[in-house]
Amino acid sequence: MSLIEKAVNKLAGETAPAASQEDDSQHTAAPAAKRDLIAQAMAKQTSSGTPGREPARSAAPVTAQSVMVNLARLKSAGFVTPDAERTEIAEEFRLIKRPLLINATGQGGEAVPRGNMILVTSSLPGEGKTFCAINLAISIAMEMDRTVLLVDADVAKPKLMQYLGVPGEKDGLLDVLRSDGLALPDVLLKTNIEKLTLLPAGKPYKHATELLASEAMNRLVDDMANRYSDRIVIFDSPPLLATSEASVLASHMGQIVMVVEADHTPQSALREALELIEDSGAAISLLLNKTTGPQSAGGYYGYGYGYGKYGT
Repeated sequence: MSLIEKAVNKLAGETAPAASQEDDSQHTAAPAAKRDLIAQAMAKQTSSGTPGREPARSAAPVTAQSVMVNLARLKSAGFVTPDAERTEIAEEFRLIKRPLLINATGQGGEAVPRGNMILVTSSLPGEGKTFCAINLAISIAMEMDRTVLLVDADVAKPKLMQYLGVPGEKDGLLDVLRSDGLALPDVLLKTNIEKLTLLPAGKPYKHATELLASEAMNRLVDDMANRYSDRIVIFDSPPLLATSEASVLASHMGQIVMVVEADHTPQSALREALELIEDSGAAISLLLNKTTGPQSAGGYYGYGYGYGKYGT
């Protein structure tokens, strides 16, 4: 039996086929709006041609920007916040982040190659991947000796800045890849959460998949991974079965967190998504999301079990 089959069978009692998904902006236990899962799984983005780069901009590099994350809004929506009292969601993400940090740093064993590059994704839209990516980033930023770069890599439907309450259209990932006149530091956003920096998705581009597969992306990822020894980089990825960008992003990562919605993610969708990233070389973990049983000790979120080359 393959690793993928074992992973799917392990979750068989916890996930079941369903004909509904909730919008990714919803993170409550309320029933999700009905959607055609087959259509979602088949709606893979296609593109043609090759990406082009913009000419170098004549203006001076942009000074590093500072933005205010709306902590009150995050807290009211059930997110982890650094100024909150000890909460159940904060405790759960403390458990979730620990094996990922061990993989990234090699504490107690061998570090995963490029283990500080973590992709958070899902099979289909609506499984809570963005919610998990934000909580994971804020939780790691609360570590004494870690800094975090949170990247909005869901370039087709970027939502990260909206969730965080950061207004305005910002240059970001796609703009750096397209323009010789922009460097990574020019588009990073410092936040009022100590040790948390943001990288927006940038302006939409029809050849986004090709950009993410380019040599420019390879260089950018190397820069992200190696510029600071204490940095953990978290990418909020598109769903694997909804766009073509996610599997390309996976090839750059050292770790992948696959968010699985309890009692909703179809086993067939999970199996297909895992097959897309099986050869990425990354350490793959499953995050069983929105559980109400013993997996989360009575809570809403729970960490599933390790799966992949290194296991967690």
